Amino acid sequence: MFQLHDSITSVLREELSAYDDLTAALLSRRGILTKEDAEKFLNPSYDTHLYDPFLMTDMSKAARRLADAILAEEKIAIWSDYDCDGIPGGVVLHNFLKKAGANFENYIPHRHDDGYGMNIEGIETLSRNGAKLIVTVDSGITDIDPVARAKGLGADVIVTDHHLPGPALPDAFAIVNPHARTNETYPFLELCGAGIAWKLVCATLAIEPGLREKVPVGWEKWLLDMVGLATIADMVPLIGENRVLATYGLLVMRKSPRIGLQKLCRGMRVEQRALTEDDVGFMIAPRVNAASRMGDARDALLLFTTTDENEADRFAKKLEKANRTRKAEAGAITRAVRSRLRERGEVRTVIALGDPQWRPALLGLVANTIAEEYERPVFLWGREGNLRLKGSARSGGATHLFELMRATEKTFVEFGGHAAACGFTVQDTEVFFLEDRLVEAYARMSMGSELLDELAMRADAVITPEEATDAFLAKVDQLAPFGIQNPKPVFLLREVIVREISYFGKGEEHLKLKINSIDGNGRIIDAIAFFAKGSLARIAKALTAGNCVNMLVHLERDTFSRGNPVRLRLLDMRLV
Repeated sequence: MFQLHDSITSVLREELSAYDDLTAALLSRRGILTKEDAEKFLNPSYDTHLYDPFLMTDMSKAARRLADAILAEEKIAIWSDYDCDGIPGGVVLHNFLKKAGANFENYIPHRHDDGYGMNIEGIETLSRNGAKLIVTVDSGITDIDPVARAKGLGADVIVTDHHLPGPALPDAFAIVNPHARTNETYPFLELCGAGIAWKLVCATLAIEPGLREKVPVGWEKWLLDMVGLATIADMVPLIGENRVLATYGLLVMRKSPRIGLQKLCRGMRVEQRALTEDDVGFMIAPRVNAASRMGDARDALLLFTTTDENEADRFAKKLEKANRTRKAEAGAITRAVRSRLRERGEVRTVIALGDPQWRPALLGLVANTIAEEYERPVFLWGREGNLRLKGSARSGGATHLFELMRATEKTFVEFGGHAAACGFTVQDTEVFFLEDRLVEAYARMSMGSELLDELAMRADAVITPEEATDAFLAKVDQLAPFGIQNPKPVFLLREVIVREISYFGKGEEHLKLKINSIDGNGRIIDAIAFFAKGSLARIAKALTAGNCVNMLVHLERDTFSRGNPVRLRLLDMRLV
């Protein structure tokens, strides 16, 4: 019988008495301590668990202005970011405005040439095209000068965003962003950009009933495929309202008539009717992001907005090709980084490397790979089209990156992010000293120790191979979709025997073990690790058949084998 890593109190067990021991324990470890919260978490409801959009500051003002622009046939411009939040959000507004018969256009800045956010040149282009109302998606909250320029040109700006504001807010007609004000009245602050754009659609339909002549009641639910895609891809917390949007978003994605989504799934050989959050995060989102990283984000927008089957097929293939190119270029940079580190010999506590030829849009992917391999912070930089030296950093799991960058004085022009991942622009004069500055700051932080965030992975429960069954996995899957603040449950298998060791993939980069209980009498089950790196790769190389190990795993279904058996996704392992 499985053992809970942390036992729950008798009072809490009674409160969650409607659920089995495992479900009750998993709920409690996620801060769900009442039967009402448990019911809400396990059975998210579109009708009862979504909040009134008008509770959000400036929503009434924004919805009224958007409705008036539609009715008056004013030119509306949708300014969206180029990632897998801004693009789906731009699709949400595009579909709504098209359905409502509005006069509009979509605008997406170029990742490499323009960079993130609004810019004055783009605003002037939209003004020349006749835009009288500009609605941002997933951007705009820090764009003081571009918003002022739009106002000077006679265009109102509605900012819909979810990023943190700067010292001052832009002088926009309306700002719909739960993070923008300290006195925000909306009950849930963690919506993604596309989620806020969808809330604006719902509010606009509610504030102007006349729009229902063209937009039938309930039609807006079909937009949840894009909202769910963005909510999962943008890695916002999958709790509260986001859990509702992700759950219903996946339901809509599975039966969406959107021809571009259908073509993308076919090209990836993913069954649309069985889409999961893993398919979104590891298959769909990288292809959407590849459009802007390797070319033009509009390819992804057009894929999801076209109703022409041939056009959808063409854009799906373009994204597939862009993703392959992205992998190849990222692989080339990764090999170059590894080569430089081998030439150095000694690897310092922080790795910082760059090359003006490296494409900044790819460096987060490479930095993550190197950080996992070397288990330390990695900073990589390249040169953008506007000639700025820009890069990405990943923590490697043991350091709070944002605090490390804050402790590195007079080096960065700007930076932002969080504990595990950051982006930065470095001063040209400082780039050659970047690693020295970071190593010095890391040493100061280590002496203080309070800023270091040692991440100790702990299991939700201890199980045996015999307990990894369909019924057990069904209990775990009740908590899906998984993501930030609702991680996949982690299980510890103690003292299991490795029966076989093999590698698969083109470069044999993926690890596969066959394991069973130490007595050798139980069922044999597969444990796999894709792109095994860091300590896991080192331990795997030392393994021989017959070794006894402890392992941390997720449970998942093997959709590529006959019968779709349960298998283990290997996270960490130690020889016993």
